[in-house]
Amino acid sequence: MKPTIEPREEEFGVIWEKDRDGLPKFKVYAAGHWEASEEYMDVRSPIDLSVVARVPRVGKALLQRTLRTVHDKGMWEVRDMPGGKRLDVYHRTADLLEGLKDEFADALVVNAGKTKHAALGEVKASVERLRRSDLDIRKILGEYVPGDWSEDTVETEAVVRREPVGIMLAIAPFNYPLFDTVNKVVYCTIVGNAVVVKPASSTPIPSIMFARLLELAGFPKRGLAVLTMLGRDMDPLVTDRRISGISLTGSTETGLAVLKTAGIKQFVMELGGGDPAIVLDDADVPDVAQRLVVGITGYAGQRCDAVKMVLAERGVYSELRSDLVKELKKIKVGDPRDEATTMGPVINEETADEMMRGISDAVRRGGKILFGGERTGRNYVQPALIEVSKEKVKGMGLYRNETFAPVSLIMPIDNIEDGLEVANGRRYGLDASVFGKDVNKIRRLMRMLDVGAVYINDIPRHGIGYFPFGGRKDSGIGREGIGYTFEHVTSHKSLVYNYKGKGVWDYL
Repeated sequence: MKPTIEPREEEFGVIWEKDRDGLPKFKVYAAGHWEASEEYMDVRSPIDLSVVARVPRVGKALLQRTLRTVHDKGMWEVRDMPGGKRLDVYHRTADLLEGLKDEFADALVVNAGKTKHAALGEVKASVERLRRSDLDIRKILGEYVPGDWSEDTVETEAVVRREPVGIMLAIAPFNYPLFDTVNKVVYCTIVGNAVVVKPASSTPIPSIMFARLLELAGFPKRGLAVLTMLGRDMDPLVTDRRISGISLTGSTETGLAVLKTAGIKQFVMELGGGDPAIVLDDADVPDVAQRLVVGITGYAGQRCDAVKMVLAERGVYSELRSDLVKELKKIKVGDPRDEATTMGPVINEETADEMMRGISDAVRRGGKILFGGERTGRNYVQPALIEVSKEKVKGMGLYRNETFAPVSLIMPIDNIEDGLEVANGRRYGLDASVFGKDVNKIRRLMRMLDVGAVYINDIPRHGIGYFPFGGRKDSGIGREGIGYTFEHVTSHKSLVYNYKGKGVWDYL
């Protein structure tokens, strides 16, 4: 059955209409107005790669008009809304989203190729993120600085406060199009910024639908925009001096391109990853195998925190290798609309091509396919597990680069120092996992792994950002997480009071 993506509920009536050929044609939210366009982009479903919708390809005129409205009016309307009222908006939005969870889940299944279970999980996380917005304010605090510690500042004092930077550009990825939009909107606006969202070109529909909920919930209309455009059309938006900060989730290459062109702004970026897991001799192997397979195959490996490398001490290596193959055999690849499916397609043919090239390169360089690695459709693939050696792994593309697909390397290590050498040798440093019981080994690994987060006896799970996450090296700038990201979307302002000669202080 051909996939379709037509919002059914009356709340969404204003955001789309039927095209002449019967396809839904969506509008963008341009600072208080739902806008059509002269030019449209096709949106394809990963289920069968057919065109399921069209969205505007925002041009220069609409972009400039929207930015002017957000900068001149909306930025101040968000800032002037009391924080408590902003929280009320997020909570009302959460209620609306929960009531429309099936509508959003269906959009995620068709537009992103997620299984229904995964889609409902993303909606649930988005609802919780909105409701936990009240925890973001726990660190939005100022400081008092007395002046009597310097001769130059005696009889003065200062208050140092955090202020919004103005307008944040939120560039969302394709893999969590709803949650990442929700997360970025919350942490950008809760401190008083306006926000312009640029959804991924391949999965823009959930972001557009979410904008409608914010509008209904009472978010300042001129302080929000969701603009669909191709990545190659983004320079006028990224470089615009009215944009004060950029929040980007995407590849390292995209992040580098934005950094080179954006100019002087504030940044929070979660970039390339693909995480290593180190398994110690005393680990619970059956449990580890089950967890690692989830980490390898979740959303077809298209997650920045997916497990891409398993490094196991020799005492458990053979058992773990066998159990991983056994667990991978349980994965059912297929149409995500089928309830029996546990792993759907990758987002497009290019991603499947990249995975196949990576596997071929690994085999050519001495790797051995233990499981999978076959293409079962244009963009459907079996998860792959490839055995490699420490001596040859660093020359492999699957080691050097992040392959956004369900493929993982596995290799034996003689000790944790070997594991550290291999894990830290990559240019990425997002997360890592350590499985085992020896507290001394675990503690050393926690200290020495050059990553932003280490998960003990579990796979990396960023979840709603209850714990902060973000990478080192080529994996990003700053941190995302409830109560942490505000540091990257605000700016210090010092308010200095001069009381010299006023008799406020009588110093000895």
